[in-house]
Amino acid sequence: MFLDKLALSLAIIGGLNWGTIGLFNFDLVALICGGSGTWLARTIYALVGIAAIWCVTLLFRPTDHQHNSQTYHG
Repeated sequence: MFLDKLALSLAIIGGLNWGTIGLFNFDLVALICGGSGTWLARTIYALVGIAAIWCVTLLFRPTDHQHNSQTYHG
């Protein structure tokens, strides 16, 4: 559960950063890290990418509601 929320938070941050790049040609991560090619910026980009891949798994997991309705035979 914690890892899911962490991954979702990183993916949202990455999505917002991509939004600022698309709308304003402004890369906040690159600004904070001193350029998009620095090791810190590349690490952040990689973590956001891994988080996004993790979030794909959330699409295919049953929710608590789906799990409960499948086990209820009342």
